[in-house]
Amino acid sequence: MIAAACALHGMAGAAQQPAAPAPAPASSLQVLHWWTSPSERKAANVLAARLAAEGVQWQDAAIPGGAGIGAGKVLKGRVLAGDAPEVTQIIGVSVAEWGEMGLLLELDNAAAADNWNSFLFPTVRNLIEYRKHTLAAPLGIHRVNTLFYNRALFARLKLAPPGTWNEFEAAAQRLLALGVQPLAQSSEPWQVATLFENLVLAESGPAFYRELFVRRSPQAAADPRTARALQRLRTVKGWARGALAERPWTEVVRRFARGEAGMMIMGDWAKAELNEHGMTQGGDYGCAGAPGSSQYHLYSVDTLSMFAGDYSHVQAQEKMARLLLAPSTQADFNVLKGGVPVRRDADPARMDSCARASWTLFGKGAAVQAPSMVHRMAVDEASRDAIIAEVHRYFIDDRAPVAVAQRRLAALFRLFNLTSQGAPGAQNTDRGR
Repeated sequence: MIAAACALHGMAGAAQQPAAPAPAPASSLQVLHWWTSPSERKAANVLAARLAAEGVQWQDAAIPGGAGIGAGKVLKGRVLAGDAPEVTQIIGVSVAEWGEMGLLLELDNAAAADNWNSFLFPTVRNLIEYRKHTLAAPLGIHRVNTLFYNRALFARLKLAPPGTWNEFEAAAQRLLALGVQPLAQSSEPWQVATLFENLVLAESGPAFYRELFVRRSPQAAADPRTARALQRLRTVKGWARGALAERPWTEVVRRFARGEAGMMIMGDWAKAELNEHGMTQGGDYGCAGAPGSSQYHLYSVDTLSMFAGDYSHVQAQEKMARLLLAPSTQADFNVLKGGVPVRRDADPARMDSCARASWTLFGKGAAVQAPSMVHRMAVDEASRDAIIAEVHRYFIDDRAPVAVAQRRLAALFRLFNLTSQGAPGAQNTDRGR
């Protein structure tokens, strides 16, 4: 991706371009992101208001689309056209990819002024650094392996939240007998792959998970643990009894909120969206670690990077970066976003029980952490897209043998490993995990 982008960037620069529009004043920053659901908008509005109080206008450039797929395409197009936003949502390994191109503003001054290293979780610090420079401001940590369950339905059936695969299957059968879908789920590719990475983590633990998704080991792809995760993915699909459609994640949450499904496995950002539907944690729904993974943290970290451009916005950009890490901003943003602060010194009293469990578990370090492949924490973007496509291909074709899906993943991994030697993403994916 980087090589192609660099080549295209050079071509774009060499071609004759129309006159660029006059730059926005330094006190105004355009922010490209993918926070477009009602709860995400509220969280973004908190940041905009805090920025405005500091004399900097937030110019919103929100691009809809789950997992930031649409926003990523828009960002690449704008950069190639010489119209990069001053601030953009770039997360995980993608920070290093863009950093390799030399387009991102180094936020070393902001990080040093507030001593970010003294309070950031080590894994978060590693994600935002490339070649000893800080290239992103972290906002919050999401736990992707979160199980949501309908408390009224579970009480009616006298069910406890399932902690193992066998308990998960048993709960599903009880819900099916009641005429309720066991799991709110979409066939949208990134959502299918998110479920799959949850199943891999539950089946194998973080060490094997990293072998499969970070190191992209062909041997791990051929392992029986991968086979069992693939088979379980097909089992979950069978629970839908042919009623599985490609829905945006917000619609999946809405169906769960309506009581159309008894459970949902999704990142804890869904918690904030459930609140938008009038559901309360502890009253209408409960949350726990996904079955088999209660002691693990499958994580995604929200970060914003700044484009250097002509450096006319540096003062406002550094001001924004420092503001994003302020304790009050971290607390207020994550309450509305559903995640937890990136600060080790955050106040647990500002967190609900689900958030406190996530924040405390993440603080235990690499032994329990697993970087979400789907959410760009584990691999470069091209590898991520190819893995998601392969998992989805298996998911939609009920005739595809598990062994064939394993062979195709192993072949992909061999190709990745041949082409990724020295790639910037490879240098940043396994540090601190």
